[in-house]
Amino acid sequence: MPFPGGIDANANAALLFSLAAAVIYAFTIDMPQMLARSAVKTLAVAMLAVLASLQGGPWLLIAALALSAIGDALLSRDGEKAFLGGLASFLAAHGFYIALFLRSGDGVGLFLADPWRAAIAGAMAVFALAMLFALWRRVSPAALRLPISVYIATILAMGISALTLSNLWVVGGAVLFMASDGLLASEKFLLSAISPHRDWTRYAVWMLYYAAQMAITMGFLLG
Repeated sequence: MPFPGGIDANANAALLFSLAAAVIYAFTIDMPQMLARSAVKTLAVAMLAVLASLQGGPWLLIAALALSAIGDALLSRDGEKAFLGGLASFLAAHGFYIALFLRSGDGVGLFLADPWRAAIAGAMAVFALAMLFALWRRVSPAALRLPISVYIATILAMGISALTLSNLWVVGGAVLFMASDGLLASEKFLLSAISPHRDWTRYAVWMLYYAAQMAITMGFLLG
């Protein structure tokens, strides 16, 4: 087990509960909306917040994970209000991640020391601009365009701020987070209702998202 005390230790138990919830949710993705399904989705990342708290992790990390869990709960429900609430929760979560990464990182000097970081930052910017261009014409209702544009800008800032850290687990988590959000946006706004790609995108979104949260959490707790 990654933390002292064996499987009975609170930290290891929280990690196992999180993993179990993530796996269970993966098997319920295509099921109709129900409270139990929302609860297990929320629990997966909520237990990472508990784990971070138990291990004395940064409060910014705990806050970001807790807000992400709230966002998961809201996005597991149908309707525009739930979607906007989930978007707001994740927007706030990314704000805490940006503050955490900038506070913990080594500054923009790393971009000069490691050119690959600048290359990844450039790729992130191109990806964000491509998503913004694609979504701007397809998002309906049009009132969602502004909040989605703000979200894209924020997650780009999150990804670039992660590149100021030497911890590659955190950098990898940020990249996975952006990939997950890109797939989620494509599924919701770009794919047709009968697209065969919907069969795999839901699973890919969840696996990338959970792996991102896990990588960032473990990067800070063990890195």
